[in-house]
Amino acid sequence: MEELLEFYSHKKSEIKQRLSEFSDSDILKELVFCLCTPQSKAVKCWDAVQTLFDGNKLCCYSTKEDIESVLREKGVRFPENKAKYIASALKNIENIKKYLEKQNNEEKRRFLAENIKGIGMKESSHFIRNIGHGKGLAILDRHILRNLKQFEVIDEIPKTLTPKKYLEIEKKMKQFCGKIGIPLEEMDLLLWAKETGFIFK
Repeated sequence: MEELLEFYSHKKSEIKQRLSEFSDSDILKELVFCLCTPQSKAVKCWDAVQTLFDGNKLCCYSTKEDIESVLREKGVRFPENKAKYIASALKNIENIKKYLEKQNNEEKRRFLAENIKGIGMKESSHFIRNIGHGKGLAILDRHILRNLKQFEVIDEIPKTLTPKKYLEIEKKMKQFCGKIGIPLEEMDLLLWAKETGFIFK
């Protein structure tokens, strides 16, 4: 715990700066990124997103096959399914934007997880954070869960993460963050940096 707090003292300003850079000006790009991330490396996914958006090539008329070829080339896992999800999201992006303008973070997450194929609680939380509205939401991916077990916040890493279980662990993580004085929305980037050596997204 002391090591984590010391690491946070070194990374705090960098983390806050990174969080300040997230904005809702890149909703589509961040949605595509979060659709790519399940069981894939984030850096590879972002590389694929950058390629898809290079020269504004990605639009509501983009075909699933075009998207799939980029994902496959960049090493994103399950490119066929993810291309299908991205193509579907592209067609509905204006409706998604309108809904996100009106709701609080918890309602945004619930809507996305229930209505956007390929996005669950974790990806919804990640997306909302990446468009600058992540306060109060935990991004419970593998590295977060491993660390929560290490710090005895949870007894074990669940084999499946149902919405109910997700909210239970999120509540425990909020209590943990409050106890040690690290904001919940900063903890994901902190633990990512702890494991990888750099702050990403």
